[in-house]
Amino acid sequence: MTVQVPAILTSSPSIHRYEGNPVLDASKVPYNTALVFNAGVTKFKGKYVMVFRNDYGSLADQTIEPHHTTDLGIAFSDDGIHWEASPKKCFKLHDKEIIRAYDPRLTVIGDRCYMCFAVDTHHGIRGGIAVTDDFEEFEILSLSTPDLRNMVLFPEKIGGNYVRLERPFTVYSRGGQDRFDTWISESPDLKYWGNSDLLLAVEHVPFANDKVGPAAPPVKTDKGWLTTFHAVDIDPSRGKHGWEPAWKKRYTAGIMLLDLENPKKILGMYKQPLLAPETSYEIDGGFRNNVIFPGGMILEDNGEVKIYYGSADTIECLATAHVDDLISLCLKG
Repeated sequence: MTVQVPAILTSSPSIHRYEGNPVLDASKVPYNTALVFNAGVTKFKGKYVMVFRNDYGSLADQTIEPHHTTDLGIAFSDDGIHWEASPKKCFKLHDKEIIRAYDPRLTVIGDRCYMCFAVDTHHGIRGGIAVTDDFEEFEILSLSTPDLRNMVLFPEKIGGNYVRLERPFTVYSRGGQDRFDTWISESPDLKYWGNSDLLLAVEHVPFANDKVGPAAPPVKTDKGWLTTFHAVDIDPSRGKHGWEPAWKKRYTAGIMLLDLENPKKILGMYKQPLLAPETSYEIDGGFRNNVIFPGGMILEDNGEVKIYYGSADTIECLATAHVDDLISLCLKG
């Protein structure tokens, strides 16, 4: 039975949306695109870098699902607010088996930038990890078996191993329906992954009844790894909330704090959404409304946390908060 989540969810008062949202949309991209969202964002070699999902279908004809045609674009910024999209696309995987690559997540480890991504194939969804020094050439380090996605890397080794969060598709073992949870795995070399454990289950999150999974890569604080996650609730009574005949899901963003030395231990989790769909650009006029999905989080030297999120599967937006406030939310629950 589907657990009922409150019909109205609100964002934490600690979070502040950038008044100029969106920071990037189709109108600011110098090539054919319809939807710009679910970007990975980081600071790399003195620049803010955004690798975004570019769905290049048709905005004019909303009977066409543009996410069937997808690649990745790249944008740069000096301040993390004003972005300029490059005329050159960033990354594309396509062959007889791989249909498309999408949903990038960026993590700087040492002096290199690593990108997690998902690929649709003719035999399931796989998660991949690639590394780059210039966002022009990428070396693919690993591709998972199906079905796995929403992978994000921690920005340093922990206990001698690389660590990632991930969301497998555990349909059969979870009653034959969406009950997707967040897992955590380790690797000595970013290629071979194991020592996997459940980190956060759907039933642990009061504002989810469908799935929970990684969002932006974690950032390190003195108190622990500040970690966002996406949470999904489904209501069969929901009708048309986007271009599709029916869209019954709502995506919100949550936040938790993980132990620095043992990130398999949750020190605290905010029991309400950090970000819930509320503004006009989050709940109306998008491809899939009522969707918030963070893909990048940057901790600035002054304690400000920039959270970049896809809105309504259509545009890329920015919200900010102070790191101390976010930690306090997690520890107070």
